[in-house]
Amino acid sequence: MSVSIHENRKSRASTGSMNIYLFHKSSYADNVLTHLNLLRQQCLFTDVLLLAGNRSFPCHRAVLAACSRYFEAMFSGGLKESQANEVNFHDAVHPEVLELLLDYAYSSRVIINEENAESLLEAGDMLEFEDIRDACAEFLEKNLHPTNCLGMLLLSDAHQCTKLYELSWRMCLTNFQTICKTEDFLQLPKEFVVQLLSHEELETEDERMVYESAMNWINYDLNKRCCYLPELLQTVRLALLPAIYLMENVAMEELIIKQKKSKELVEEAIRCKLKILQNDGVVTSMCAKPRKTGHALFLLGGQTFMCDKLYLVDQKAKEIIPKADIPSPRKEFSACAIGCKVYITGGRGSENGVSKDVWVYDTLHEEWSKAAPMLVARFGHGSAELKHCLYVVGGHTAATGSLPASPSVSLKQVEQYDPATNKWTMVAPLREGVSNAAVMERSGHLSAALALHSSSCFRNPDLHHGRGY
Repeated sequence: MSVSIHENRKSRASTGSMNIYLFHKSSYADNVLTHLNLLRQQCLFTDVLLLAGNRSFPCHRAVLAACSRYFEAMFSGGLKESQANEVNFHDAVHPEVLELLLDYAYSSRVIINEENAESLLEAGDMLEFEDIRDACAEFLEKNLHPTNCLGMLLLSDAHQCTKLYELSWRMCLTNFQTICKTEDFLQLPKEFVVQLLSHEELETEDERMVYESAMNWINYDLNKRCCYLPELLQTVRLALLPAIYLMENVAMEELIIKQKKSKELVEEAIRCKLKILQNDGVVTSMCAKPRKTGHALFLLGGQTFMCDKLYLVDQKAKEIIPKADIPSPRKEFSACAIGCKVYITGGRGSENGVSKDVWVYDTLHEEWSKAAPMLVARFGHGSAELKHCLYVVGGHTAATGSLPASPSVSLKQVEQYDPATNKWTMVAPLREGVSNAAVMERSGHLSAALALHSSSCFRNPDLHHGRGY
């Protein structure tokens, strides 16, 4: 077609109204990429050779520059690579990982799995394949677990993966009792250990675990880390340790005795502990400040209406949220938490019959299960945890053959439940029967306080010493 013919056609079309038709082939970009990939595999029109390990990858500069600002800067700047025919990564990038990145550059697809996700993220960040870095971070977020959260914390920090970092950090805080016993914890850089142990929201029921974790980290490489002991001791709420442990274990630790600063920190903690024990004024020292644990508060009840739901108190939003339906609605039962499980014992059902059933709500998996039934059906009783066992105390039971149940003589019987064996055992009874008792653990013993007994109220707790519970 000559130029004049085309010009004639243009002038002819301009005399009347023009119709416009926009043609777009949606598969065009994929088709071009597919053909470029075939050209790469056949080494046609390739103009640069990437080297990694003992492998080489012929590529097109234009394709690499189009999908990576790293390569765009390399090939368009004044670096020697802009003129060289080869770019050697040596051992900075594994050849298998580089191959995956190149497959993505020429196909827009890559398979991410547990074996390659971390290496792909690192290489994607280094070579500025930002989509790959973000996709790998998202994959790792979904596969985050207490066993890998410390590694993910370091990885996400090094490569600015904000969401992965925040999720990893939260998991480290909530699973401290697990991660502090791992090799990954002992190999953490000092800055991360200090940040973790000093955190307000570190979840630990016993400050001894924080102290022992700090000492384990120091002793893992004592020669190099001994100088960090004062800094790590300041992360521990020393005045919240049991008094005997503080004075006999911590104060007598050889490493602490040898260091003036460490010894002074422990002496200050002992002074604060004594003030607390003697109720001698307000203690404001950081070593005595309780942590803000992330424990959940659940509500359920009651005595005059049938309870059919478990509620969660959202302390941040200041809301009460229905969490789960109780499988068997009841009233005048008792509830107690052991670890991450809520135990609902006894009570009266819809027909007013007394129950010996035990329902267990797992707050982690958000599901109900049934434990072994109590030995005695009861309602209006109390319950508490002591040394990882559940105790039910007092209450009422139905008189033989009596239905519906009605309050009778208060029970003296106390039952112990061991979650490890799923068995109930009768233990030493109370001196007198109680009902609607507030049962609590105190100094390694159970107390039944302010209990109703024959329409009267105990002014002093019913303490039980030396009875095996």
